[in-house]
Amino acid sequence: MNRQVVLRPAEPADVPDLVALQVAARAAAPMPANIHPDDRIHDFLAGRLRRDEVWVAELDGAVAAYARFTRTWLDDLYVHPDHQGAGLGGALLDLVKSLRPDGFGLWVFESNEPARRFYARQGLVETERTDGSANEERRPDVRMEWFGD
Repeated sequence: MNRQVVLRPAEPADVPDLVALQVAARAAAPMPANIHPDDRIHDFLAGRLRRDEVWVAELDGAVAAYARFTRTWLDDLYVHPDHQGAGLGGALLDLVKSLRPDGFGLWVFESNEPARRFYARQGLVETERTDGSANEERRPDVRMEWFGD
């Protein structure tokens, strides 16, 4: 069955879908639980939509993944658990690389080994490890970078 994937900039009307997607993806991943209630995530993402670049991957017309990034950082890359392994994360990461050809960094929780393997397969390298004292969850994390074309 051919499924239609569309990458497009996120719109304010997408924020509820982004919140639901983030909550579901974090709950299914080997990472700390989300420490913020859904309404705070909603307000945060709505505000970031005005400042950051946010792109969604729609699968058959429904938002199934999203990436949020700045000039130098990939802050969010979430794929709904029902759609992981379908290439949506790779498509969004390829998009970010094309829009940030000079490179970017990201942080990923040390415990999230599937995400770390995914990023490594996509050409990102680990450049730093921390004890987590500087993140909200207070969990060890890993800085990974893509150095560009």
